[in-house]
Amino acid sequence: MHGGLRRARIRYAEVGLDQLLPLDRVLVGAESARPGAWGGFHHPNQGYRHMQMAAVITMYGPMHRAAPADPGLAMLDLVRAYAHDSLHYGSARRYVLLDGQVARTQYGINWRRPDGRSYSAADPHDAHHTRNLGVVMEGACDREARRITRYVAGRYGITSPDSPSDPGWWAYRDVTGQLGAAEDPGDLDTQIGGEAGAYVASLCRYEKNVNHRYERWLGEFGVGEPEELHDLVVAAIVSGDTVRLCRWLDDRHGPGAFSGMFQAGGYLGAPPQVTLSGVSHRRR
Repeated sequence: MHGGLRRARIRYAEVGLDQLLPLDRVLVGAESARPGAWGGFHHPNQGYRHMQMAAVITMYGPMHRAAPADPGLAMLDLVRAYAHDSLHYGSARRYVLLDGQVARTQYGINWRRPDGRSYSAADPHDAHHTRNLGVVMEGACDREARRITRYVAGRYGITSPDSPSDPGWWAYRDVTGQLGAAEDPGDLDTQIGGEAGAYVASLCRYEKNVNHRYERWLGEFGVGEPEELHDLVVAAIVSGDTVRLCRWLDDRHGPGAFSGMFQAGGYLGAPPQVTLSGVSHRRR
């Protein structure tokens, strides 16, 4: 875990984030009284809570015991979750007070009007690419988190279970970014059964709907330069400033490339480069 923390600090400082999610803001559930409970990154309702500025994480694997069944894989899953949620914590945010209620109007490079209308529309269910800023941001954060986790796995010699019938085989490839959208459990998740099988199915859906779509977007608009485009996306998420990202896209795809890709029809508001009014909160 310490190796992952050091790696995350170094990498995230490169994109402008100098403070990771404080460990006292991380709640880790290690046991459950529910029979058959299975924890991990894809456990229902796990993740970062932006209003509470805290992360809820569950230990990977069966949760009927205090110690993990597979300590190495549980540690990798924890590294991935913490690295991922640290970027959510470090994303630029802007809030407004409307009729006594707090509304978030900016999150990273995504905007939402006080009435709830988002800058970009949701992707079609069967899409293989993305034009949704939420997917781009989630994919960018997870790309960073899984890269760090892959480094930790290599440094400490943590390897995958041998058989695809073992949920850990899928989980290892997921946390290290080596799953691939082409891999599908078929009816294996049913054969595994219980929450472990549901977990495998969930991670495969996440790979298909988030990480694969983001990688395809990088390949589509960052031809020959996907790493440079990715770095610009992550830096913009942290700063909330899309000027450099928009200029890069304009240079390669013509003026207004960002809004042409992402702005939903009927959305009226300031373009991304313009500072929006409201109360800003950033983790720097």
